[in-house]
Amino acid sequence: MSQAPSPRTVVGCTLLVIALGAGVTACGSGGNPLSAEPYDAADQVAFRGPTGDGKKADPDKPIEVTAEDDDGRITDVTAVDASGRYVAGELSADGSRWHSTSPLAAGAHYTVRVSTEDEDGAPGRRIMTFDTGKPRTKKRLGVTFGPKAGKYGVGQPITAELDQPVKDKAQRAVVERALKVDSTPAVEGGWHWVNDKELHYRPKEYWPTHATIQVRSNLDGIKIGDRLWGGKAKPLRIATGDRVIAVTDAASHSMTVYKNDEVIKQIPVTTGKPGFETRNGVKVVLGKEYFVRMRGTSIGIAEGSAESYDLPVYYATRVTWSGEYVHAAPWSVGSQGSANVSHGCTGMSTANAAWFFENVREGDVVKVVNSYGNTMEPFGNGFGDWNLAWKNWRNGSALVAGNPEGPNPQDAARLRPTAV
Repeated sequence: MSQAPSPRTVVGCTLLVIALGAGVTACGSGGNPLSAEPYDAADQVAFRGPTGDGKKADPDKPIEVTAEDDDGRITDVTAVDASGRYVAGELSADGSRWHSTSPLAAGAHYTVRVSTEDEDGAPGRRIMTFDTGKPRTKKRLGVTFGPKAGKYGVGQPITAELDQPVKDKAQRAVVERALKVDSTPAVEGGWHWVNDKELHYRPKEYWPTHATIQVRSNLDGIKIGDRLWGGKAKPLRIATGDRVIAVTDAASHSMTVYKNDEVIKQIPVTTGKPGFETRNGVKVVLGKEYFVRMRGTSIGIAEGSAESYDLPVYYATRVTWSGEYVHAAPWSVGSQGSANVSHGCTGMSTANAAWFFENVREGDVVKVVNSYGNTMEPFGNGFGDWNLAWKNWRNGSALVAGNPEGPNPQDAARLRPTAV
């Protein structure tokens, strides 16, 4: 290790190079090279950084690290910015070259740590730092996470709303890779692109009970496209409560409510009659309204027709934006438990509706089976996300690349018509 450094080890003036170690040889304690302190690998490694305008590095250009000594090789490279964001990269099989494969952030300070070994197996180390310049455009992509911070049921999806559309698949991959969801306990999950401006995240199964879920974006300063860079996003933290699942059997006119897999209540109900069948499938509680005035005109029933109605409704738990609720229906008590007579909602006695209202929260699961209605839409009318099989959910990721069964790539006011 006594030859002069290769000219290619000199880093441009955009980079500050810090070499650690004191040239310790491979002759460590007992002659075991693994017991030696890392030697200074400055003459063994060449760093080709993203050179810029002489002051800051160009974030559009990749990092490349090469082994300059035929008798040594690179064993590991980590590149991380001051906020803790790591740069993905690939190391060649022979240890001769490492290069970054994910974009750098603009306006960031990076530290690159390179580990090497010589022909005797002795470890070497080189550390380099550099700063990246600002993006060339002021156009930034904003991300807003949902729901609001708080406690939710185990069926609550995470949403990410973008302030401008992202259509290109490669750009979508950059965005999706930077959106991080961590839960304690950890579960398998993934993002699904609902449209060009909205993503949903859900686990393969429901969230664990009493879990903590933290959501953040690493997009700030990251180049997404030629004229689009990532902006800052407010992180989100939510928690889950007990596992509450209400299963309505439209054929037996009954609802069974489970809490942590134990039955806690059985309720006689009525669901949608022919022509107004209640949707089958999994829905998620969207909110609770003590009083709602429900009109037939809101779901397309002509005023004055035989099906027309205008009713005060209490203890209304919403499960779709189009107006499906679980609510008190004192006018149909005689049919509850024996017939389906509603216009699509799940009706029950006032006492049972009050109990249900008090014992569920947003994000709890309401599942309907054995109805003649269509299956709840996955998107656009609430949270029907769970009605997509996991394979189909994974197909909505920009990172899956045609392998939905493989491992995860990462570990406005609105009108709300009502029906009764």
